[in-house]
Amino acid sequence: MTAAAGSPAAGDTAGEPPGEAPEKTAGQPLTIAEIAERAGVSLATVSKVVNGRIDVAPETREQVEDLIRRHGYRRQKRASRPAPLLELLFHEVRGEYGVEIFNGVQQVAREHHLGVVLSELQGCHTPGRGWVEDVLARRPTGVIAVFSGLTGDQSRRLRVRGIPLVLLDPTGDSGHEPPSVAASNWNGGLAATRHLLQLGHRRIAIITGPEDALASRARLDGYRAAMDMAGVPVAPELIRVGRFEIEDGLTHTRALLRLPEPPTAVFACNDGTAYGVYQAAAEAGLRIPGDLSVVGFDDMPPASWIVPPLTTVHQPLREMGTTAATMAVTLARGETPPLEHVELATRLVTRASTAPPRS
Repeated sequence: MTAAAGSPAAGDTAGEPPGEAPEKTAGQPLTIAEIAERAGVSLATVSKVVNGRIDVAPETREQVEDLIRRHGYRRQKRASRPAPLLELLFHEVRGEYGVEIFNGVQQVAREHHLGVVLSELQGCHTPGRGWVEDVLARRPTGVIAVFSGLTGDQSRRLRVRGIPLVLLDPTGDSGHEPPSVAASNWNGGLAATRHLLQLGHRRIAIITGPEDALASRARLDGYRAAMDMAGVPVAPELIRVGRFEIEDGLTHTRALLRLPEPPTAVFACNDGTAYGVYQAAAEAGLRIPGDLSVVGFDDMPPASWIVPPLTTVHQPLREMGTTAATMAVTLARGETPPLEHVELATRLVTRASTAPPRS
């Protein structure tokens, strides 16, 4: 398999020592032998850098990486094929969110006779040092990063090795990022808030996720849009920033219920947060939905089991997984996906946790 990567024009010779071999024609990446010659190192050393090995002196690695960055890298025609693996990178592996996405990715992997490797960032949203070297050593067919992102250097190193990267539920603006798959978070936030407004609620609180997460910002924007279209002022004290954790729902709802004019409804921006809202309401002796209406976001299986069953926005996580995996396989074949950025529809699932407010 031959893989080529884009790079700055090969005619840029700034900083190279006198007497070096002439530059190749613009658009022609270097072979491993040409990189070794320009760097003054052995073929084995360049091979170690290309394949993510760590037993290379830092200054030598930087020299080789700089040549690849400026000129690109062209694998030999007889280079080893990618491993039959999809690398699935999670910021954190727990709960039904990750299970649903894994099941979607696994479905596509089986169809293409691929295995799935899981990586976990222990709550971080960007891999630390050493992660990309491990991936380059495995050389998977593709990488799917879930609710996380790579640094520019990490993305480049995958790209020049011909390893496709797809973002699933991206944390930032995907306009200039690798291909991505997300849910229609803005529409979901709009639908959740409109539902509460139509029931007659006006004091509607929202507990968001992290402020730097694209999904969180979009759900909050949907909430604001619904309130604005209904002509209902947004009270600043009703907007609380969380981290998509159960604890956020508990602590923020406790504080909301202590307000001089507490909310009659809470829009929790994920189901986990909504479970925390339930606990805080129980502590305060309030009934759901008689005293407090609650809407979540995700529609994980427990949402239909808790008492009362949770009204929530369904996020098609399994379909998001299959879409991202299909994009990765398509890119690995050297083809272009029909769409670079895919947004899948959300829908409100009405259950028993919402009702009109008390008179």
